[in-house]
Amino acid sequence: MGIPRLFPRASPQKVVRWGLAALLAGIVSLIAALEIGSGPEIVTVPLLLAGLGVGALASQLGAVTISAVPDKASAEVGGLQNTMTNLGASLGTALVGSILIAGLTSAFIQGIQQNPAVPPRIASVAEVELAGGIPFVSDTDLESALRQAGISDSQTQAIVEENETARIQGLRVSLAVLALVALSGLFFTRLIPIQPVGGSPELSALAAAGPRGGR
Repeated sequence: MGIPRLFPRASPQKVVRWGLAALLAGIVSLIAALEIGSGPEIVTVPLLLAGLGVGALASQLGAVTISAVPDKASAEVGGLQNTMTNLGASLGTALVGSILIAGLTSAFIQGIQQNPAVPPRIASVAEVELAGGIPFVSDTDLESALRQAGISDSQTQAIVEENETARIQGLRVSLAVLALVALSGLFFTRLIPIQPVGGSPELSALAAAGPRGGR
């Protein structure tokens, strides 16, 4: 809401680039902060950066899209944009969720196979049972399920620790994919117009020149 009001002459291309950069910084900082035992406080700054980035994108993309077509087609284009936005969000969630589960499953199975505290018999059974994907469960729920299955305390602790490690690795892999998507988006920002929506070429030159050009 603030960008159009406070910076009406801002170049849409620059705003989108800064928005994607903030989104990328938020994702990278969250990847760096993910550690075993970390609490919810680690998401404050990353999500603030990501939110600022998404807000910057939202302030420009709709206006840029609508302004590229005649007024009589604005309703159809607006509907198409909303459809593609929802479709992209759905596909993105499904893709990253699949990568998260695949990364978690791979890391967990490999971890229990290499952990000397987990007997080969249990590792083999787990590999067969969890080959289709490991559910994203808390350590408490996993520990309770293992105890009910008759697994010893030492083996339960080893499996829970491997689940902790695998969960962090799965999150990092899925977030890394999001970071790559944001990074690729920076490349395509060159296709976004420099001229502010509703502005004239003279305003575009003024915006590109910066404060000195304004004088």
